[in-house]
Amino acid sequence: MTIQDANSAWAKDRAHVLHPYTDFSTFKDEGSQVITGASGMYVTDSDGRQMLDGIAGLWCVNIGHGRREMAEAISDQVLQMQYYNPFGHSTNEPAAELGAWLSKHAPGTLNHVHYTCGGSTANDAAIRMVHYYFTMRGLHRKKKVISRNNAYHGATYVAAELTGIHATKMSFDKVGEHFIHHVSAANMFERPDGMTEDAYCDFLVTEFENRIHQLGPDNVAAFIAEPVMGAGGVLIAPKGYHRRMWEVCKRHDMLYIADEVVTAFGRLGAWFASEEVFDYQPDILVCAKGITSGYVPLGATLISDEIYEVISQPQCEGGVFSMGLTYFGHPLACRAALTNIDIIAREGLLKQAQETGAYLQETAQMLRDLDHVGDVRGHGLMMAVDLMADKDSKTPFPVTTKAGGHIFKACVEKGLIVRPVGDRIVLSPPLIIDRAQVDQIVDTLHQTIKAFRPDKAA
Repeated sequence: MTIQDANSAWAKDRAHVLHPYTDFSTFKDEGSQVITGASGMYVTDSDGRQMLDGIAGLWCVNIGHGRREMAEAISDQVLQMQYYNPFGHSTNEPAAELGAWLSKHAPGTLNHVHYTCGGSTANDAAIRMVHYYFTMRGLHRKKKVISRNNAYHGATYVAAELTGIHATKMSFDKVGEHFIHHVSAANMFERPDGMTEDAYCDFLVTEFENRIHQLGPDNVAAFIAEPVMGAGGVLIAPKGYHRRMWEVCKRHDMLYIADEVVTAFGRLGAWFASEEVFDYQPDILVCAKGITSGYVPLGATLISDEIYEVISQPQCEGGVFSMGLTYFGHPLACRAALTNIDIIAREGLLKQAQETGAYLQETAQMLRDLDHVGDVRGHGLMMAVDLMADKDSKTPFPVTTKAGGHIFKACVEKGLIVRPVGDRIVLSPPLIIDRAQVDQIVDTLHQTIKAFRPDKAA
């Protein structure tokens, strides 16, 4: 891309494109960073600067950028059949093959797949199916869903309400307030001083059960949770938390929805983290992002045999299951997913993610020695670094300091992309990352945080 082309793209984007999470206080002056290329672990901007992608696009480019094998598989599928109407009992080979693979590898009896275009729509589909399931059982009052503060479940209207990052909803109208409720996040770093991990787990489980009784067990249909909270801060639950929350759901005839949009397909070193990593069996599992490594948009809502048996009955004579999208089971997306899965398996990327993830978690602990680092935590290839004005008292920076934004810009100058979420730096590199690149990430963060001067930033 020439400088003239880059400038043209910047100007057109600034004038016409409404980005996710736009900061209008700076966008009208600064516009967007123009990315012109991507290969392997790296992306290139319009200034010709090559940067290590420390966030895998957005938690998703698990096999790395620019894979020729993926391009050829998608191209071949275009030439064979790029699309056909999925309604009226019509299917295609990639959608059928992917459905069989997901059913084989997902935990328990999650043997039925509903395709969507991404994580938000897959979570919306999950909630709609939960409601339909209990209606078909004659339990018309059992419709309330419990989510968690700081959870992120998407940006469509219902998924945004499930999301517990309440700052994302300022000035937006709300929907679903009558059936969507929240309990505390499982946040080990912010548990009360002196409280043990076991006691904290007891507290969270008790709060959950009390909330169910407050709402009425006959009214509560489901609990939705990420195995590890992603956008909410890479929050790690106390040991045994997910299993115990699942057990509470079973006692109250509730469904457990595992939002594995981020954690599935290797980020925690497993195809799916719910059972293998955290020892619980969800009734519904939602995935997206890493399912295609971001090459083509795709989401999937997996449901159990038990749910399918109920919702697969006609609700009336001539009745149909009236859910679906134009791009349901899109051949290109499903072919990309199958190719992505083959690459992950063939190259041993699940094991590599386990080993390199452990190295990342260990190596990054050196950042704790820095004055403005309050916490360093993570699991597998997910990590967060909390920036604080005073680490001992856990005092945050004033909003005007924008510490996270300053560290992000400093890292870009040194050839590294991280993700600032407020004053928290989030990492989620591709599964192909090696130890030398982990060292580069940690060393760059160490340099930039150490050099940060809050008094000159505000």
